[in-house]
Amino acid sequence: MKKIYGNRQLLDTLTGMAEGGRTAHSLIISGEKGSGRKLMAKYYTQALMCESPFEGMPCGVCSTCKNIEKDIHPDVIYPEKTGKLGNYSVATTRDVIADAYIKPNNSSGCKVYIFADCHNVDARTQNALLKLIEEPPEYAYFIFTCGSKSEFLATIISRCVCFSTSPCTEEEAEEALAEEGFDGADIRAAVDCFHGNIGMCRAYITDDELRKRVDLTKAIADSIINKDEYALSAELFSVGKEREDVRQVLSMLDKLARDTAVLSKDSNAGAIGCSRAKAQELSQRLTAYQSAKLHSCIEKAWGAVESNVGIPLVLTALGAEIMDIVG
Repeated sequence: MKKIYGNRQLLDTLTGMAEGGRTAHSLIISGEKGSGRKLMAKYYTQALMCESPFEGMPCGVCSTCKNIEKDIHPDVIYPEKTGKLGNYSVATTRDVIADAYIKPNNSSGCKVYIFADCHNVDARTQNALLKLIEEPPEYAYFIFTCGSKSEFLATIISRCVCFSTSPCTEEEAEEALAEEGFDGADIRAAVDCFHGNIGMCRAYITDDELRKRVDLTKAIADSIINKDEYALSAELFSVGKEREDVRQVLSMLDKLARDTAVLSKDSNAGAIGCSRAKAQELSQRLTAYQSAKLHSCIEKAWGAVESNVGIPLVLTALGAEIMDIVG
């Protein structure tokens, strides 16, 4: 089984649940994208279904563990996302409900449904699932991964055991990436941007589009530093109209705003954003109060995108608000 870095407390808890026979039928695993949400979901699934577990830990070498790792186990189901927004529909939920009452055909007697990357899931979909997770068949397990458990209705949360993932240390991220065979210079550049988030570091090295979005975020920061309204408008326009691109750029920009506020108070503080250097420059031009206002307008912009307001309109308004803040 692939070595798991970080999240030691969560691993120990999941292992203890499996060892003690106290497995939960419904879990919510929340955390930042790339922090190991899916990895933890797979680990728990392997712990439930492993052919030769040891003290609650999956062996990682049996055919069941290997098939779960490769996403090809027939009784580990990833429900399909559909529609323009790529979300879980009521129709998908009904299919899951019907399938959940078909008994599994494996030695563990378990059947696991992993709802990955839940975000803004329709309340009707959640309500359709409610009775199933409240009174599941004894062999059925449901795992939801998400950025925050607040994505779910209180009625769903109350029927699930909730856990959170956390980033590793930068040293652990470097070790993990080196183990995968990545070049040292690429590793350092990735960790400078995404710190202990191994998933995002890996994506930075392998995904040209993510690197472009990081560079675009830095260019937006430069236009704010220089108070260049034209450049800011041009960079925001370059973000495009894809929701995931917008989400990622606004998230990275928001982290720079956080770092700016912190560094304006303590120049030696740790950073979480994609460029400590840009945050330091911003901290010399913006007060902590201005940084907090920057965070608020970025948050408002993403909320508008989530509400289906036109992306060009949202980004144009965001640019105007940023220029008002920086004066």
